[in-house]
Amino acid sequence: MKFLPPISSIVALLVVLPPAWAADVALKQIAARTELHLIQTLTLSDQQFLKGDSAGEPVTISGQLRIAQGSGRLPVVILQHASSGYDARIDVWSRELNELGISTLALDGFTARGLTDINNSQASLGRLNLILDIYRALEVLAKHPRIDPTRIALMGFSRGGQATLYASLGRFHKLWNKSGTEFAAYVPFYPDCMTTFRSDTEVVNRPIRIFGGTLDDYNPISACKAYAERLRAASRDVEVTEYPNASHSFDNPLGAQPAKIQPTFESARNCKIREEANGLLINADTKQPFTYEDACVVHGPHTGYDPVATEAARASVKTLFKSVFKLN
Repeated sequence: MKFLPPISSIVALLVVLPPAWAADVALKQIAARTELHLIQTLTLSDQQFLKGDSAGEPVTISGQLRIAQGSGRLPVVILQHASSGYDARIDVWSRELNELGISTLALDGFTARGLTDINNSQASLGRLNLILDIYRALEVLAKHPRIDPTRIALMGFSRGGQATLYASLGRFHKLWNKSGTEFAAYVPFYPDCMTTFRSDTEVVNRPIRIFGGTLDDYNPISACKAYAERLRAASRDVEVTEYPNASHSFDNPLGAQPAKIQPTFESARNCKIREEANGLLINADTKQPFTYEDACVVHGPHTGYDPVATEAARASVKTLFKSVFKLN
């Protein structure tokens, strides 16, 4: 027999909860409609991805599409999670963008692959695999009746930031992007920039805006600044925004304040990784295939929330998308 609470308890819930809920959620942040989409993709090694080898394991990942309030075909931002998976920052950014009238597709590249968090085991999934997931999601959005295929942007965090950054490479688009469209902008947050890919200054002609913290000892922003200099030398539209007091994952509202050391997290911050002609990623110092057993891989980076940097980054990102999507 099921237990039913007294009628008075039900009434109390009806009376008390809605005002509190309404106070916490801005009306414009509420999606007009939410859809869950299945996305057919592959699980590939990095070498398979780089060689264009599609003999991977088929997998069906999911994405939460939050359609913002508004009529007609709307702009959308694909959100790609970090090594921690689909966490609080994805939900917060979805709501912030929905408030502007921008829909969001938040991808979950882990659950269908039996993963939840790979900060402690980065080798569990090829680092470039999320780029393929992103391109496959782009195919889905390009056909959606409520999405404007010319106004789709990409934004990612840490490992997802790395995927966002290098999804801009023209070579990767030719190998894997079958959507018939391109992203309007690329917004990587604190990506790993320790790898030099072949032809990696040949990116598509779209804005690339990198955000990171000076104190980041997981994915050092210095490496991203060096890459950005090479891109600018090749006349690419790239900017790096650096926050002096921010650590890794500075926009995660559930992060520690101040930033906290993560003893088991793996970081390639001391590595120099280079792509060889056969699609093999090598440790540039040892000239051997790179693995997370290499001596350059260290543990114990810091992660934590920085509200000042977060607020500044939100303002910058909103300004960018208003311009790119031509919003009022």
